[in-house]
Amino acid sequence: MAKFTGKVRLSDLEGGFYELVADDGTVYRLEGALDVDDGARVRVHGRVDSGGIGIHMSGPAIVVERVEHIAGKG
Repeated sequence: MAKFTGKVRLSDLEGGFYELVADDGTVYRLEGALDVDDGARVRVHGRVDSGGIGIHMSGPAIVVERVEHIAGKG
């Protein structure tokens, strides 16, 4: 399982979904049950689903296993 650190962003495209703007600037679509708020700084544990197809016009998806809320600027 990989870890991704960054800031959560709520996108209003295609009915709305959460994205992770990673510290390296990569944008991921977050899939799975999430307990996050727009703007929260988090560490996401999961796997990249680069072969999946979705309706959202966003980057690759992270299938979320767990989210850690962390302090700090993002």
